[in-house]
Amino acid sequence: MEEEPDFISKTQRKRQMADLQAVGAALVRLSPEQLARFDLPESLRDAVLACRKFTKHEAVRRQMQYIGRLMRDVDPGPIVEQLQALEAPSKKQTALLHLAEQWRTLMLEDDENVARFAREFPEADAKRLRALVGAAHEERSAKRAPKHFRELFHLINNTLQSHARNP
Repeated sequence: MEEEPDFISKTQRKRQMADLQAVGAALVRLSPEQLARFDLPESLRDAVLACRKFTKHEAVRRQMQYIGRLMRDVDPGPIVEQLQALEAPSKKQTALLHLAEQWRTLMLEDDENVARFAREFPEADAKRLRALVGAAHEERSAKRAPKHFRELFHLINNTLQSHARNP
């Protein structure tokens, strides 16, 4: 008993359908402006927009199944790529925020790191950074609100953000 070369098991088909439904669910979560950028068949776009109007769990579940069914007739590759591209900036932003926190910690540990930051990012205002580091140290020792501590973070973050936009 030999299997056909293009045989797909029932389990594999169910997994594929669940993946297509997940892509459909991601489309439903998009804002109308983001959804407008996607090249979708009219029937799929209408089904996604209709799903947003439903409030009952069962109605949403059925509509998601319908969207999954419509997704079978569409090549999901480009849609998945566009969805991943929408998520990518947020991951990049998160990485930049973590980097800004690391730089702030380094600067507060050692003043030499301010000079190192200024060398790596020439557009940074080294004099302002030193002043904020000193003020943050004073705040911490006087147990005051961390106003300058936050301001230091914002200055570092803005420098990193502008450098990422204009490398």
